[in-house]
Amino acid sequence: MSDYKYSIEAKNVNKVFYKKSQKVNALIDFSIKLERGKIHGLLGPNGAGKSTFINILGGLVKKNSGNVNICGIDIDKNIKLSKFKIGIVPQELNIDPFFSPAELLELQAGLYGVPKRKRKTEEILENLKLTDQRNAYARTLSGGMRRRLLIGKALVHNPEMIILDEPTAGVDIDIRTSVWNYIKRISEQGKTICLTTHYLEEAENLCDNITIINYGKKIIEGSKNDLLNIISTKSVAFVLNKAVSIPEELKQFKPVIDKRLLKLSYDKNKTNIKKIIDILNSNQIEFKEINTFEGDLEDVFMKVINKNDDTV
Repeated sequence: MSDYKYSIEAKNVNKVFYKKSQKVNALIDFSIKLERGKIHGLLGPNGAGKSTFINILGGLVKKNSGNVNICGIDIDKNIKLSKFKIGIVPQELNIDPFFSPAELLELQAGLYGVPKRKRKTEEILENLKLTDQRNAYARTLSGGMRRRLLIGKALVHNPEMIILDEPTAGVDIDIRTSVWNYIKRISEQGKTICLTTHYLEEAENLCDNITIINYGKKIIEGSKNDLLNIISTKSVAFVLNKAVSIPEELKQFKPVIDKRLLKLSYDKNKTNIKKIIDILNSNQIEFKEINTFEGDLEDVFMKVINKNDDTV
């Protein structure tokens, strides 16, 4: 493999489309660095610019300005070599209906010039749970099977960088988990993965780092844990021994009481749970169970997207 730090390094990328003579800024000074060997999530609502950026990486869309390097290769200087460095799984299920999965993987490997002795068709089919369908016409496959076959096609030339554009859209939950596990195994082999997804649970489960994009601009970027720390609000629920009235000291925590369940919210940067327990003890409020809840990636996503919408 080549010596480079970032599998994708883009700086100040701009792309403008014209729809019915109307100017649409799909990407605006978009910059991103995808660290080698990591799983990076690229998140944003529909129309945010995610697919435009991926299509630029794949050579399907020409940027108006900016610089993009793929695995250390400037795409303006050597687009052909850069394409060999990446495997792209598109959103669209663009599969020839008259070929079987095994034939499609063999054909794709041939297009990339992979010698027969180095092809991993059977291994890919097995990992994507398609062995039983290896000789079936692609048109007979379910949507989830076709989605997995697209992932297989992107892997035949053993790329250093893999881009998964909504890889589990329309896939059953059990198959989704299988695909997740396969993605993790690929990452453990040293591959870099860029993942776009509408399933925030998926991003939280898989990604090391995350970039959120909206209206063609990068809104926020960082490690998954750093982004989760943006949400400082925590919730705690106490199962009380008996019904009580809420003391004045607890009202700052927005108390909600339902029979013997007391729910409170607090800022983890300003208050710790010991303070709340001390208030309960000082008011002789006894409890037999306690549960705490933290914000997840969906909370982060909604917070930064809504904040960005307010400024547009």
